[in-house]
Amino acid sequence: MPDEISEIRALLRSGNPVEIGGSSRVRPVARPTTASLVAAFAAIYLIWGSTYLAIRYAIETLPPLLMMGMRHLSAGAALYTWTRWRGTQAPKLREWVQPLLIGGLLFLGGHGSLAWAEQRVPSGIAALLVATLPMWIVVLARAKGTERRFTKRALTGLAMGFVGVVVLFGPDVLRHGGELNLLGAAMVLFGTFLWAVGTIWMRSVKMPESPAISSAIQMLGGGVALMITAALTRETAGFHVSAVSGRSWMALGYLVLFGSIIAFTAYSWLHMVATPSRVATYAYVNPVVAVLLGWLLASEPMGVFTVVAMIVILAGVALVNAGQSEEHEPEANGDAQEQEEVAA
Repeated sequence: MPDEISEIRALLRSGNPVEIGGSSRVRPVARPTTASLVAAFAAIYLIWGSTYLAIRYAIETLPPLLMMGMRHLSAGAALYTWTRWRGTQAPKLREWVQPLLIGGLLFLGGHGSLAWAEQRVPSGIAALLVATLPMWIVVLARAKGTERRFTKRALTGLAMGFVGVVVLFGPDVLRHGGELNLLGAAMVLFGTFLWAVGTIWMRSVKMPESPAISSAIQMLGGGVALMITAALTRETAGFHVSAVSGRSWMALGYLVLFGSIIAFTAYSWLHMVATPSRVATYAYVNPVVAVLLGWLLASEPMGVFTVVAMIVILAGVALVNAGQSEEHEPEANGDAQEQEEVAA
């Protein structure tokens, strides 16, 4: 037993990924190749950054809630089928309840409001507002008592994020109109807040052991909630498949295959082979990709206020994340182990 403990400590200190379980020994996991890491980071950087423009194209001729419902039902069914085919055990009936409810909140509240808002705000601006998510999570976690007091870095980052949003909204508020639709922008922020609520909720309940199964059930729950809401709001009443353009169908297919399945798989794999701080860098890259793509491909405006707000908000997010890392640093003990939680 002392030999095994020494081996575990040596592997943890080495910084290499390890696999624990399935045998009496602890085995180092094969180090990923540079090519696989580049491909995975490219997926979460570029694909997730491009989904905001894809949503805009999809809702040109598809109702927003209906489109998101189709996306998540298709992706959830595909991911669940693939995961079960690979041998993952099916969750028990009681294990479906929490993921279904959380999925309804995340995807109806978060993605549904985003798709609705993108009828009124540029995709790049929407991505920039969604980048405030880490700030909402930190504030809600502190309010719930699951986080200790804010560090100076975190407080500075929260203040910068607020200033960035004010810069983004400011000119249009003062003019009582203008290029930015304030209702649409407010809906994006509200949806981001709901996503943060769902994330905090997810941390406090027991979810299926398989992250892929958990995510699939959440997407199925969100897809059903979106479809029901689309019917209740009469989005489906005047909908005709023949009226959907080829570009909207292609955008929907891109969101299902690349945005929900491929990028999510890359994200889950990266959490096993890279540090959480490295994986979290997608939160800084996605808005930049979205703003540039919207400007290049969809002629979305990128004025000086957008650029300044982007710099201030992303700097604030970086400081919030740095403050969290500082707060959760292990005690001055060489044997302390870092634990990470993956929220799909």
